[in-house]
Amino acid sequence: MATLVSLNVGMPKDVEWEGRTVHTGIWKSPVDGPRMVRRLNVDGDGQGDLGGHGGEIRAVMVYQLDSYRHWEEHFGRELEYGVFGENFTVDGLPDAEVCIGDRYRIGTAEFEVTQPRVTCYRVGMRTGEPELPSLLVSHRRPGFYLRVITEGMVEAGDEIVRTRVGPEQLSVADVDGLLYLPDRDEEKLRATLRVPALSPGWVGSFRELLEKPVEAPQVGWAGFKPLTVERVVRESPTVVSVHLTGDKLPSYRAGQYLTVRVPGPAVRSYSLSTAPGGTAYRISVKRDGVASRYIHEQLKAGMTLDVAAPRGEFVLEDEDGPALLVSGGIGITPVLAMLHTLAASPHPRPVWWIHITRDPAFGEEVDELLDALPEMHRFVYTHGRPTPDELRALGVPKDATAYICGPTAFMDDLRGLLTEAGLTRIHTELFGALPPINPGLVGQTVVPPHAPAGEPGTGPLVTFARSGLSVPWSDQHGSLLELAEACDVPARWSCRTGVCHTCVTDLVAGEVSYEPQPLEPARSGQVLPCCARPADDVVIDL
Repeated sequence: MATLVSLNVGMPKDVEWEGRTVHTGIWKSPVDGPRMVRRLNVDGDGQGDLGGHGGEIRAVMVYQLDSYRHWEEHFGRELEYGVFGENFTVDGLPDAEVCIGDRYRIGTAEFEVTQPRVTCYRVGMRTGEPELPSLLVSHRRPGFYLRVITEGMVEAGDEIVRTRVGPEQLSVADVDGLLYLPDRDEEKLRATLRVPALSPGWVGSFRELLEKPVEAPQVGWAGFKPLTVERVVRESPTVVSVHLTGDKLPSYRAGQYLTVRVPGPAVRSYSLSTAPGGTAYRISVKRDGVASRYIHEQLKAGMTLDVAAPRGEFVLEDEDGPALLVSGGIGITPVLAMLHTLAASPHPRPVWWIHITRDPAFGEEVDELLDALPEMHRFVYTHGRPTPDELRALGVPKDATAYICGPTAFMDDLRGLLTEAGLTRIHTELFGALPPINPGLVGQTVVPPHAPAGEPGTGPLVTFARSGLSVPWSDQHGSLLELAEACDVPARWSCRTGVCHTCVTDLVAGEVSYEPQPLEPARSGQVLPCCARPADDVVIDL
């Protein structure tokens, strides 16, 4: 018989952590007497980050007494109830036996198991054991969330009675491992999609895992290699195209980019702007910084340019439906490669092209490409963007796949407008760093990337390619993520221990070592900055 040993609640508060402020509700403490459990939480309880915790699907967190004993032995110290952020500390209900979809009656309330614990750095912060998020997964003791089926009163000492067995018999530990551990069982992955109680976020993650293609060998070459500049062509007063040649250049997909290194050194990424499949590459560069100034003013035919192999996931999909290409300014470059591909296709698709620019470039080239498409619709705006009414009047079908490239605000606005117009398949390409995911941090100010405070490091050179910053490594930083944070380079993370892969990014050049080792290795050509350190000079796509 399972029993509710302790009922724990706590309201969100600001907590100082590693020089920053975190808004979190993980500080839970036992309470005496009965409490009402409502649809969203226990009376007197709250969550600080509703993006990953709380809400109807994650109303109540459960952790087991047996796991407490396990961790007390592992860490060699006692742990008070609530320290794992749980509302219910229970005797019984082990993660290896409780299944998603099981229902339980506690007191006068009834609950349904919806998902394992979200792997998050806060549990390590609360316990003072930063590696704990990784250990919870590897030791198969994550704990789980409940949805409230029937509101009611509960209190410590209540008996826990199972009222229904979940379909598919997928335990909490099994489901947690399917998301975070390698060597996944495909049949079990498919079974997760047949469990109605499983939270939508986890269903989406498992669907992506099932749809993800088998990892292909890395195309191209490792790191940088010199390519020969065949010619430099001026496209407009502010844009030049650089044609590059080399031995056996691999093909690429329309929309991908090259990362280049110029003397200084400076590293930048530029979209490939012509059709794949030729014997040369072309990038088109707008003059707006140190690297582009070198390309505009000093790069000549016959010189070499250090280039990393083509990469990027903003690519034209191989499908038959209508395509909408939207570009702002120099965002035309990957869209131009897509136009080349569409125009050369033996099975032409209906194409809508919307371009917003103050400095037209590639005019004749675009004209020829659009003329080659039997069903095309061209709209160029030189003074502002289309209004919602204008966008709706363009007649873009709702089943079109949209590709948007340009500045962040431009893409956000156009994504919103297209969503309002009924489009659901929208891809975007961002110039510069990705927006950060820093769960729970408050009071963050946005400042340009910069060298870290204090004495400069003496270790390998770390280059953040999207941010255009190179700094020497110092062992005062525990990981590449910590260095990025010290430099105000936007970063994405959640667990900080190599479990969730939220931080994964491309490793353009160099080698890294890991501490701790991630539970599932990053793919070839990628890196997990949250637990990686440079083994030599590295370039990462942040």
